[in-house]
Amino acid sequence: MCLFVLSRVPRFKEIFAKGVHAPQELAIVTVIFSLFAIFGTYSGINVEGSLVNVRIIAIIAGGILFGPWVGLITGIISGVHRFLIDIGGVTSLPCLITSITAGVVSGIIYRRTSPERRWIAAIAAGMACEALTMALILVMADPHSLGVDIVSKIAFPMIMGQICAGLIVTLVQSVEGEKERIAAKQSKLALDIANKTLPYFRSINPESLRTICGIIQEDIGADAVAITDTRVILAYVGVGEEYYAEANEIISEETKQTLSSGEITIRDDDTEYMNRDIRSLIIIPLKEKGEVTGSLKIYYTHAHKITYSLQAMAVGLSQIISTLMEVSRVEGIKEMANKAELKALQTSINPHFLFNALNAIISSIRIDPDKARELIVNLSGYMRYNLELTDESIDIRRELQQVQHYVEIEKARFGSRLSVLYDIDEVAVRIPSLVIQPLVENAIIHGILKGKGNGTVDISVKDHGDSVRVRIADTGAGISEETIAKVYSGSMEGNKIGLNNVHQRIKLIYGTGLIIRRLAKGTEIYFDVIKEQR
Repeated sequence: MCLFVLSRVPRFKEIFAKGVHAPQELAIVTVIFSLFAIFGTYSGINVEGSLVNVRIIAIIAGGILFGPWVGLITGIISGVHRFLIDIGGVTSLPCLITSITAGVVSGIIYRRTSPERRWIAAIAAGMACEALTMALILVMADPHSLGVDIVSKIAFPMIMGQICAGLIVTLVQSVEGEKERIAAKQSKLALDIANKTLPYFRSINPESLRTICGIIQEDIGADAVAITDTRVILAYVGVGEEYYAEANEIISEETKQTLSSGEITIRDDDTEYMNRDIRSLIIIPLKEKGEVTGSLKIYYTHAHKITYSLQAMAVGLSQIISTLMEVSRVEGIKEMANKAELKALQTSINPHFLFNALNAIISSIRIDPDKARELIVNLSGYMRYNLELTDESIDIRRELQQVQHYVEIEKARFGSRLSVLYDIDEVAVRIPSLVIQPLVENAIIHGILKGKGNGTVDISVKDHGDSVRVRIADTGAGISEETIAKVYSGSMEGNKIGLNNVHQRIKLIYGTGLIIRRLAKGTEIYFDVIKEQR
């Protein structure tokens, strides 16, 4: 009953639930079971100079549950105590021997028996040790008849009483079972927090980090939560928040210790912390690729709030936060790379294209001034479109207008050699900028102009119900299978980013990139734009 009550006390429950124990925890457990064993001696019933007692139960249970040192020391302490309080007694020496033996046997069981079978081993070992006690009493008792009389009266209750050793092992192991349930509960809590905070990791900034800290604080019932990098406090919510609104440099030694060592720092009853309102704290390092990049700090205004379950949850949560921050950083780098690539497309107006366009305009000025004026408008619109682009999606009609500007300039240059056909349905969808024009340019430059004679480029935008198909086909030289493979694998050469960039961006947004096919004569490229649900 005392052990059951202890197993409900949070501090002892935490010790019982652990699989690995620190030396000071083993010392506490040894004291507990030694006191139980000594109490078992004092609470015994005197029978002809012997004691019917439960000492062996405490020794066996302690050793099997917590290891050989607990069992052996408990056996020695309680055995010597039993011997000293009744020196020369008829059962004092047998009790000393079997108490120490029980400590040794329990340690062996701890080492060699699986946890699932320890309760059976506890009963068997306890009964065997008490049987040994009876045998020693029969051998050592003087007169022998006294030994026989004692054994006949106490053997059965003491041997059968060892069933309690199995019950005690089962009781404490049930506390260990609670550890798994607690771990599962804390894992679910960590995942719930991760789900709530996930949207705010898409764009990491002071406000999003404050929101993340607020969610963590509310869900775990903390008094304050903070996230830092290696130099400054990025966000702080809760008790003392007004202080950190002004001074955000990391100044606490506990945080510096965690950042330098990469180990968790715990203060469970800290009266010396710089913020006098804080009594308990846990600081967990945030790591990316094994390197400490910051910390998660959880504070309480009351002592002894850092329980085993909170530690487990906090460690799991810190790992999730580390992963999300790393993913966010990678996504940020990827986004910057995409923007840089888009910018490269915007500014990559081929000087030869510009020179030839101007030559075409000059030639038209003499022959057909109206045509020259039209080409100037087309060139102006083409260049303005490139310079005004952002990374946001645009109406497909604006993109098609840009394509038309480009096509008219190219038709002025190549005359009857180039024909462009349009088959455009009236659709209202938004697409990423610069996805159609590079495909048309690719069809003209690498298709029509590389072939012999005249060629045609077909540009179609067809409504397919839930989606819109954009298709570019030409009757030119035809794309090589090697180039198609390079586009699909993302290994296109750096100086040919147009086709590859469009494929990767379409794939990222719509899940499927460009569909590229070599035709009997020429090339066909198309992609589907999913309509927004209204």
